[in-house]
Amino acid sequence: MLAKSIQILRGKGYRIYREPYKLNIVGYRSRFIGSNRFDDEIHVFYTNDNGKWVYHIFRATTDPGQYWLDNPMHPQGTAFLKKGQYIDAYSIGLHRGVYSALVQTRPVTVIRNYERKGLFKWFESGVQDTGRFGINIHRARKQGVTRVIDNFSAGCLVFANASDFDRFMQILGQHRKRYGNSFTLTLVDFRDERRRNLQRIAWGTLLVTGGWLAFSLRQTRNNN
Repeated sequence: MLAKSIQILRGKGYRIYREPYKLNIVGYRSRFIGSNRFDDEIHVFYTNDNGKWVYHIFRATTDPGQYWLDNPMHPQGTAFLKKGQYIDAYSIGLHRGVYSALVQTRPVTVIRNYERKGLFKWFESGVQDTGRFGINIHRARKQGVTRVIDNFSAGCLVFANASDFDRFMQILGQHRKRYGNSFTLTLVDFRDERRRNLQRIAWGTLLVTGGWLAFSLRQTRNNN
């Protein structure tokens, strides 16, 4: 997965941090379009002091839960973080003033005004809004694994497993000791990657087919 992630980020022109313990934090939005499930992933990867890559994958959500879809706090709708890279936009702080998490400290772009029936297929056609909205990275319940998002996310990235989140915070601490309290978040949509792969396959098939047709025509002319 490391090679794939580096390929994806490099292909989009995003930053890839290679300094020891400087974190690459990448949210992967699932290809599934139903709401209220922890079906996304947060990938964290970095090099250690020996130059070896270390890679973690955590189950999470990058989408709001159904509760906030039905009861939006904003008149234009609940926020979905827009895919992209948000450089130095996050710091360790208190989520809702209660516990330590990774909190938004610089503007990010969200999308609002989408169809709220629990299908996310068309939400990117909504209205873009840039600012500080508290799109944090935190956990669901204090202990154990949470199965349903519900009101745990109003647009934040949320860990399903409390132990995974604790591990994540420990890793953040290593970064902060060396590089300060500033973190970059990248959000990638798996559906984009799937479409891109299908396009590559389609073009490859077209090129192969075109080459075969050209060869066949040459053979026909030579035989005639």
